[in-house]
Amino acid sequence: MTTTWKITNLDSNTADGFVFCAHWTCTAVDGDHSASAYATVSWAEGTPVVPYANLTEATVLNWVWESVDKAATEASLAAQIALLKNPVKASGTPWGQA
Repeated sequence: MTTTWKITNLDSNTADGFVFCAHWTCTAVDGDHSASAYATVSWAEGTPVVPYANLTEATVLNWVWESVDKAATEASLAAQIALLKNPVKASGTPWGQA
């Protein structure tokens, strides 16, 4: 399974350029199956203290992982993919199927 974390957007103050919110996704892919999660992380004004122009995605991902349980997020996506591969529930009707 391949897991990819991305920062999709940042919200920052125009006055000082400091970021107060990061939007992130985590996508897991295993063969033909995939699952993803999207959320945001917010910080109090004045933290973190790196100006927008000096940020890298790696820096912001580290901030996100300080607030989000990275292992639990990845485990949840793995569980979703396992259910896609081996469903335990189904829907439909028994009639009219060839």
